[in-house]
Amino acid sequence: MADTSALSLLYAPQVQNAPIGIFDSGLGGLTVLRQLYRQLPQESIIYLGDTARVPYGTRSPGEIVQFMREILTWMLQQRVKMVVTACNTSSALALNIVQKEFPIPIIDLILPGAKAAVQQGKRIGVIATPATAASNAYQGAMLEIDPSVQVWQVGCPEFVPLIEQNRIYDPYTKEVARQYLTFLLQQRIDTLVYGCTHYPHLAPVLRSLLPQSVKLIDPAEYVVAATARELELLRLSNTHPPSPTRFCVTGCPQQFAQSSLQWLGYTPTVEAVSVAREEQECSGAGELRKLGEL
Repeated sequence: MADTSALSLLYAPQVQNAPIGIFDSGLGGLTVLRQLYRQLPQESIIYLGDTARVPYGTRSPGEIVQFMREILTWMLQQRVKMVVTACNTSSALALNIVQKEFPIPIIDLILPGAKAAVQQGKRIGVIATPATAASNAYQGAMLEIDPSVQVWQVGCPEFVPLIEQNRIYDPYTKEVARQYLTFLLQQRIDTLVYGCTHYPHLAPVLRSLLPQSVKLIDPAEYVVAATARELELLRLSNTHPPSPTRFCVTGCPQQFAQSSLQWLGYTPTVEAVSVAREEQECSGAGELRKLGEL
């Protein structure tokens, strides 16, 4: 758990009313954002899409750790009170490292999703980015909770680019999905986990290829429930009317705004920001010192 006394030093007396930060490589985190709107409508939110470096799923572990450090440093500069990791690849490859470096609560996607999956089924499939699948993060979390479950993971390198290109209903996308699901269907899975926050956008396509009996688990729903519990535990729940959501991307704001329309129901105002630096102090404690000097 993060040292909330450090947060109080930074933001007091407004710490409760500071925004929640949420980040993903691109559009996938909007599935988590929608759950935040539903479950925590009183909270202010800053959304960051690292669209200049999407997709994350084919990156090396070292790159993912560095990206997450840069993003968390930027989030601290925005005075957020908590960060929700809306990117499974970052959770799988970097979370355990960066949680020790930054004085702020960072909410993980994988454990809440794993808990939900083992409560629903015994033969569980996970579709994820290649990096998340190779990390075995979901399998490890599920087996630790319930050693009796069987878990199969499939890396799906084409899904994120297809979603970012708004090709969800392209016949090619359905054929790619069919290929990715073949192995899991051969294992007679009873539950399928979206191991990437982009993948719920493919729900109509995936559902058309799966038996009706297969339960779909969207970790976004459960990570927001975990966020609500953490806010309550740390007494960080917002007590003022929320501010409008602030959308930021590292790539093209216009493209993100246009692509977001069908998921949000409106076209957001999107800012272009930079989070990458050639020389950056990667320690959260270092960033805390800098902020204290402002």
